[in-house]
Amino acid sequence: MNEIDQAAELLRRGGLVGFPTETVYGLGADARNSSAIKKIFAVKGRPSTNPLIVHVSGVAMAKLYSARWPHQARVLAQNFWPGPLTLVLPKTKEIVPEATAGLDTVALRMPDHPIAIELIRKFDGPIAAPSANRSTHVSPTTAEHVRREFGSDVELIIDGGPCRVGIESTVLDLTTTTPRILRPGDITREQIETFIGAIEMNTIVTHSSSPAPSPGQHEIHYAPRTPAFRFERAQRDRISGDDVGMLIIGDTTSPSERTISLANDPAAYAHDLYAALRQLDDLNLRAIYVQSPPETPEWAAVWDRLRRATRPLP
Repeated sequence: MNEIDQAAELLRRGGLVGFPTETVYGLGADARNSSAIKKIFAVKGRPSTNPLIVHVSGVAMAKLYSARWPHQARVLAQNFWPGPLTLVLPKTKEIVPEATAGLDTVALRMPDHPIAIELIRKFDGPIAAPSANRSTHVSPTTAEHVRREFGSDVELIIDGGPCRVGIESTVLDLTTTTPRILRPGDITREQIETFIGAIEMNTIVTHSSSPAPSPGQHEIHYAPRTPAFRFERAQRDRISGDDVGMLIIGDTTSPSERTISLANDPAAYAHDLYAALRQLDDLNLRAIYVQSPPETPEWAAVWDRLRRATRPLP
């Protein structure tokens, strides 16, 4: 029995599996099994008000678990699936309420990774999977990140190499009169509007005591354990000390173990962001300082993560 067959059997028994997608590594369980879903929340320390994304192998499976499949879903799936776009739709009763924070909607996505797709097909069912990290912490983009995060708490972790995208999917709510992006990601607002017309951007931060319409809505998320602050280029001279780390943009003159340079390109920056934060977090520093990127639409997904992972430099 190969590793994917083992993982599928483990899911059938109500177990947890770490597996790769193109965005980040997921911690998966059967979306139809209440006890299995509860294990995800227990292992992650995740509040039950934070719903999970349910991964499917394609449109045919998505239709089995969505009570309505509107024209917008058809068009978007045709153009962006498999890929980093999650669609929020009314759910069927087969998806257990523990996976959706008790809401009557479900977030569905077809991942663009051969291992993820093969696993879903071998399992022959929907896999609910948040990022494979402790709640609020930095998401994992390699199997080693998952191993270091959970150790023996997760029985099987499939190594599919580094994730191609590096940040979580765009989440689009199709249950509102005007579709609304709940979480920005690699698929941009402009790309979506090309196919379905005008949409809105969510600006609401959900308190952890209330059910969120989508993952990634709480104020603190994607954060390193080390206190992290964002700063403007003009503030860089205020940062000093041998016990701090920095993420800077496009400056190759001063990189070191504690100073990591990220590309001045939103996709490349997003790909490397979580790995860089984890690298600095491992150094047991007093603080991490992250240079603020441009505030333009193409940087929206990066800014969403930074606002939840860092605070402004006082």
